[in-house]
Amino acid sequence: MLEAIGRLDLGDVEAAVFFLLDDCSDASEQVILEHAGRMALPFTVAQGDPCPDANAGRARRAAIALGLHHATSTPHGILLTTDADSQPRADWVRAALQGLASADLVAGRIVRIAAERDPVQGRVERYLDRLHAYRRSVDPVPWDSPTGSHCSGGANMAFRPGAYQALGGFQPVPCGEDAALLDDAGRAGFRVRRDPGMVVATSSRRLGRAPGGMAAALSAIDHHGAPSMPHPRGAAWQYRQQAEARRIWAGLPDSFVAARFGDRIGLTGDHVIGVARDCPNAEAFAMRVVPALPDIPDVTLVEAEHALATLENQLCEQAV
Repeated sequence: MLEAIGRLDLGDVEAAVFFLLDDCSDASEQVILEHAGRMALPFTVAQGDPCPDANAGRARRAAIALGLHHATSTPHGILLTTDADSQPRADWVRAALQGLASADLVAGRIVRIAAERDPVQGRVERYLDRLHAYRRSVDPVPWDSPTGSHCSGGANMAFRPGAYQALGGFQPVPCGEDAALLDDAGRAGFRVRRDPGMVVATSSRRLGRAPGGMAAALSAIDHHGAPSMPHPRGAAWQYRQQAEARRIWAGLPDSFVAARFGDRIGLTGDHVIGVARDCPNAEAFAMRVVPALPDIPDVTLVEAEHALATLENQLCEQAV
């Protein structure tokens, strides 16, 4: 990671690096000081506060807190986050700036070093990328890439400080703090972009501290094979209803429109209008009002891939 940061193509962008060492018992600080001292960038190294319930969310929250004042000290400051076992591509900062030109938060693509050793995980990732592309085919938004990545990991994220603060930051939870922040952002009406052009490579290690992180996922595949997946028809239904929710939001509180849409998603018209009143924009309304389709069983990865292919073919036929 240190060498990758030293290779960043920053041009005239002013940047600073903040390292948080969370409950480290090795020589991490010494290694950072030796390498970072040769960088052209100003840097800060801090130790996380010892606590009995240390976890990934708490550590990421503390790391962002280190750089928050620096990012807010200029009108156009941004925050980027990555992990110690990850290597941002040289154009990482420039890609983040480009993504944030049309969005409030950006989740970039995370690729695995030596990914060919884990073909099953590769299939899972390709499936999820296809599912996200399907989503943007049926529910396009101007700030997201139509061929975006499914990734939502803190190893590769960028955001505007104001958006991060408005959301309350990363939550101090054992895992999933990164995906939760993006979900919260959509429900609050912020623009979330999943950007395939902002790339970070990460390790394929099997030993990790976060119970639900990449290391745990790879280890689970090693021991149990391909994971089961939710049937894509549930996601496809949600995407279509979210697209319709965006379309009708400006027309609410029309009771007829609300009742007709409520019938589609299993809510009363009054409930639909109530949700709309609490939403600042169509994005927040779409993310809040559409429920998950109940009773959708998990299926094998092969079955999920075939079912998604059917949905994709139907979409192509409708476009002809």
